[in-house]
Amino acid sequence: MDWLELKIDTSPAGIEAVTELLEEQGVTGVIIDDARDFKDFMAHNQAYWDYVDDALVREKQGLSRVTFYVENSPAGYGMIAAVRMAMHELKQHHPEYAPLLLTMANVKDEDWENNWKKFYKPMEIGERLLVIPAWEQADPGQRVTLTLNPGLTFGTGSHATTRLCLTALEERIHGGERVLDLGCGSGILSIAALRLGAQSVFACDIDEKCIDVAYENAALNGIGRDRLTVRQGDATREGPLRDAIGTGYDVVVANIVADVIISLAPQVRHFLKKGGWFLTSGIIDERAGEVAAALRAAGWDIVKESASEGWFCYVCR
Repeated sequence: MDWLELKIDTSPAGIEAVTELLEEQGVTGVIIDDARDFKDFMAHNQAYWDYVDDALVREKQGLSRVTFYVENSPAGYGMIAAVRMAMHELKQHHPEYAPLLLTMANVKDEDWENNWKKFYKPMEIGERLLVIPAWEQADPGQRVTLTLNPGLTFGTGSHATTRLCLTALEERIHGGERVLDLGCGSGILSIAALRLGAQSVFACDIDEKCIDVAYENAALNGIGRDRLTVRQGDATREGPLRDAIGTGYDVVVANIVADVIISLAPQVRHFLKKGGWFLTSGIIDERAGEVAAALRAAGWDIVKESASEGWFCYVCR
């Protein structure tokens, strides 16, 4: 099996948060180089050398590194995209963990998009959907097509969480719905809702790159800004964004991470009309029970639970 080696540089204070972030995205093993260990080793073993290379000291000074590996496959690149998005959110809330820099061994960061294109092929999802990369062609048959070029954002359809959400969406969209997409990434869920017959979608994400990518993907599918609105920001914290979102949605979908879903649980009803649906995924199996408990504590009835490849999706009302 072919593997990709990735490294995240962070401050010593950020090691625990980074390792937890990776666990939530399905990474099962990490290698930690803690700057504090190097400093301690230097302080207690000076008797064993006369000289330490200055470059090594500079490299280790105040910088810790977490190394991990993913498969060189569509699932692996989907995992990398999810890690990138989760890191962006972590950086927003914890600047003390900087630099939070993700690098791939022997691959320039700006080139990783092209590396996974060879793995990203048309995918049938659920009963009605067919996701087609913008550089591929496929016969849709009777399926509803989604043409995508996700770029550096999260949302290709290859990750289990995205597939779970798409399947949940196609079961809840029957025509004319207003949909709110929290953490929209490439816009795949927003576009799927509109292609399935939703009237309009308001989408938001903390990563500003998602605005252009989501609009570009919408255009690939013949969807204009009269039906899709995309904004940058955090709907759990920002008053102006919450005001712009408004209320009265038939469906709210959030394919994010466990901690954000837990914080969203008591807030989502504000956006929904009475009897509306909350579809949420991005929940790794180790935290599924915790998220389910938080949803129920916030008054949600979990109508349906789905799982795939160690990830969970909850359909709530």
